[in-house]
Order: sequence, then structure tokens, then C-alpha cells
Amino acid sequence: MIIAYCPSVKGLEKIELTPGDALPPTSAWIDLIEPTSEERQAAEKLMGAEIPTIEEVTSIETSERLYVEPGAVVMTAQLPLTKRTTNQALSSVTFVLNAKRLITVRYGELSSITLFSKKAQTDQTIAHMGPAIFFAMLDIIVDRCADEMENASGLYDELAMQVFEEGLNTRKTASYQVAIKRLGQIGLQVAKMHDVCASLARALLFLSTHAKRLGMSDQQSSDCKMFSRDVHSIKEHGDALDNKLTFLLDATVGLVTLEQNQISKIFTVLGVIFLPPTLIASIYGMNFRNMPELAWQQGFLFSIGLMFVSVVTTFIFFRWKRLL
Repeated sequence: MIIAYCPSVKGLEKIELTPGDALPPTSAWIDLIEPTSEERQAAEKLMGAEIPTIEEVTSIETSERLYVEPGAVVMTAQLPLTKRTTNQALSSVTFVLNAKRLITVRYGELSSITLFSKKAQTDQTIAHMGPAIFFAMLDIIVDRCADEMENASGLYDELAMQVFEEGLNTRKTASYQVAIKRLGQIGLQVAKMHDVCASLARALLFLSTHAKRLGMSDQQSSDCKMFSRDVHSIKEHGDALDNKLTFLLDATVGLVTLEQNQISKIFTVLGVIFLPPTLIASIYGMNFRNMPELAWQQGFLFSIGLMFVSVVTTFIFFRWKRLL
């Protein structure tokens, strides 16, 4: 699928092309969504640069995702996805950029590009040139990364509140299993954002080294450095959140262990409390001919009373020692 954005009075006019339609030569931004080989070739002809396929995007090494074509600069980066997935191709987007236009190639639903599409159609301040469109899109991408990290931080605060203030009920094993599972989910979200920030940082550094080739203005070069600092700060936030997640995981496991130890202690104490009556019952249960109380009429009541007294005495002792 090809969506072309051409300059208009209101902003960039969105044109969805059907199979067989020619690409408008005035296109300032071309969005390729799961393109076929014919659509990719048409974009390559207009751009003068080869566009990588989905197989190349998933197979190329990280160091080879940034390179220069005769007609453009090619950068592949990871962006936050609308839906969680482990498929790297769905979260990757390839930017093919030159001084005239921008081409994005994607195979997943990327909310950052969707948001920018709505903005580009109504924002008249965005210049209809490749670098200007890219930096306007980058602004939304960085904001989206910050939102994702803030969302993960909010989920962490909510879970920490549950663990430290409400506590975990170990009588229901699912309660702490859910807590640990949620910790893992937040950790995966933060780890994904680490990858996104790392790929964006590399792309911005690569872009700054080819500023003259792309005809970037001094303001755009300054914006490139500003976005690099923003991405770095988001990554640092993720590093701090990683440490807090590790602490909360250790604390959760520790609290669960303490609760389980308390239950084990109760069973141990109960075993000790009922040990004296068991001993008394064992003694009076021996079948010997010459036992002192064998013919005693009050022997049964005496043994029962002795068992009761031993239980009460042991229980009071443990309460005095604060073991119960």
C-alpha cells in the first residue's frame, strides 16, 4: 500500500494510491505500508535509492542499518508499536531521506506515524521538504517514546503501591504470581524502549554527519542535537526504572518468602504445642499388665486433663515469647 502526501494550501494532502496508480512526482512524503515489489520499485525510481525489503530489514546487522545510497540516506530504526509483539520487523521503520522528500517503509501499525499523518494534513508550518518533514515526524516519535516510558513508570508506581502498602496475600498464590508477571511485563516494555532509544540515537548521530548532503539548515542541525539529548534522557529514565524494577522484584520475592516462613513457623509451633499431649497419650496407651493407673477409675479423666493442661501451658509459653 502506498500513501503519498503532496503539498497543498492546508498542509500535506493525503492520497491513497490503488495498485497501478503512478506516484505523484510532487510527493514530499511517501508512506509505504507492507509494500509489494512493484510498489517498492516505483518508489525507488522516484527516489533514486534502493529500498530494503522486509527480509533485509530483519536480517541486516545493527551496524548496517544506516547507510548512504546514491540518491538518499537510508536509516532503519525501531519505534514504539501500538500492539505488543516480539516481531522486530513490525516495530522497525526505514527512513529513505534526501533534500527533496522522505519515504517511510513499515510493516506494522506505528502510532507515531499515524499521529504525524493527521498533523501533517493540517499543519501549514511544516516545510514541504524531506528534512523538515522528517524532523516534524521525529518530534512526535520522541514524544511517543517519552509517553511509553512514563506509562511504564506509572505502572511501576501502581504495582509498588500494591506490594508495599496493600501487601500480598500468600493464601492466594495467584496474587503474588500476578505481581511478578506484571513486573516482567513492565520490564519487557522498558527493555523494548531501550532498543528504540538506542536505534534512534544511532540514527540521529548518523544523520548529523550527513547534514550537508541533505541540505539541513543550522536550525535543523541544532534540532538534531536536541533530539539526541531527549532520547538520551529517556534512556537514562529507563535505566533508573530498570533498577527500581529489580529492587521491587527482590522486595516482592522477599515479602512472599517472609509470609511463607511465617506460615511454616505457625505449623512448627503447633506441632510443638501438641507434642506433650501426644507423649501423654502414647504413655497411657501402652498395654502392660502392671501399670500404676491401669485400674484407676479416674485415670481417663486425669490423662485428658493432663493433655489439656500441657497444651495450655505450651501455648501460654509461646505467646509470652511472642512466637505466636
